[in-house]
Formats: sequence, C-alpha cells, structure tokens
Amino acid sequence: MHPAPWGKLASFTLSALLLSLPAGLGAEIYIHKDRDGTTWFTDRRDMGPNYTFVRRYGRPTARHACHGVNRAIMDRRAMDHMVTIRHQARHHGVDEEMIRAIIMVESCFDRNAVSRVGAQGLMQLMPGTARELGVTNAFDAEENIRGGVTYFARMLERFDHDVTLALAAYNAGPGAVERHGGIPPFAETRQYVTRVLELYQHLRADSGISLSPSTR
Repeated sequence: MHPAPWGKLASFTLSALLLSLPAGLGAEIYIHKDRDGTTWFTDRRDMGPNYTFVRRYGRPTARHACHGVNRAIMDRRAMDHMVTIRHQARHHGVDEEMIRAIIMVESCFDRNAVSRVGAQGLMQLMPGTARELGVTNAFDAEENIRGGVTYFARMLERFDHDVTLALAAYNAGPGAVERHGGIPPFAETRQYVTRVLELYQHLRADSGISLSPSTR
C-alpha cells in the first residue's frame, strides 16, 4: 500500500513529530488537519478547536517493502536472521514461528523498511518504543529483533498470554486494547492480527508442529 497524499507537513517534519511521541507508544495514531490544511500525525485524540479530527488507526506496517517479494524471497531473507530469532524467542519463551510471522507481516524481512508513520526495521519499532527498549539502531537486525521480541513478550505477559490480544497490542498499543476490552475496532489492527495468525498457522504446518491450544 502506497502512502496517501497527506498534503503539506507543518513547520517540523513527520519524522520529528514521531520522535517527540512518548516512549512506549504502541502506537495508536491520530490524524488531524488544521485550518490551513496541514496534516498532523500524533498520539493525541484531542488537538483543540483549531484542528479537525480525521481518523485513527493501528500502526500501519511497511507493506511497500513487500512489493514484488514472494515467499521464496522472504524465506531466503529470513535465513539470515533465524539464529537471532531462535535465540531471542527461546530467551523470552516465545514461539519462534510467531516472531517469524510478525516480521513477515511487518516488513517482509526488509531490515531497512520504514512505514509511513516512521516505524523502523524488521519488527517495525516506533522510535519512542525503540528507545524505551534500549534499541539504539532500529536498522540493526539483531537489535531490532531483540527489541521486538522483548516487546511482544511483554504484551503476552500483560494480556495473560492471549496471543490475539498480544498481537493487537503490538500493532495498536496496549492502551487501545484495554480501552476497547479486546481487539480495537481499527481495520488496520484487525487485518494485522488476521494476517499474522494465518501466516503463523502456515509456518507451523510447514514445520510439522501442531498448533498450541493457547493460540487463538
């Protein structure tokens, strides 16, 4: 999916705005327009009377990184990172096929991927989240995977190891999941959860492992 024509940005760039968002943002993104038509991306639902709320959504993935990439290409890319994925998954007690599925949806294993809202690297960490996780270079594959797996493991712990809710929180932020009492009503997030779980099932089937009853 190509970025939409958001119009001119304000006196500071979108990337600067994203870097100013609070650490740990998960990231539920709000879009506003001011009176002169400038588009603002922020974590704030209310921007005051001078701004018109446009919409909100869960964090979009870097789908442009997947253009022209088939499963064979992705599998070749994945091979470069499987040692790190396996190590981090075992360290945090997370299924490595789940991490692989997340990366496939997030970035198609493009370590340099950047989404239209500034999420970076293989597991598409927002800048604030990366800082909170101690990731100094989100484009370093090992750092990015370490940070992403750590964050996903935290979401699993926070939501009693409900994989569906943990995935929703990874995409839209834990606050959004808690406020809505489940998967938030964002098309971006609902599609994300469905895509990751479908890929996870395929990866488990390919490896000859039956699905865990806790995966729902």
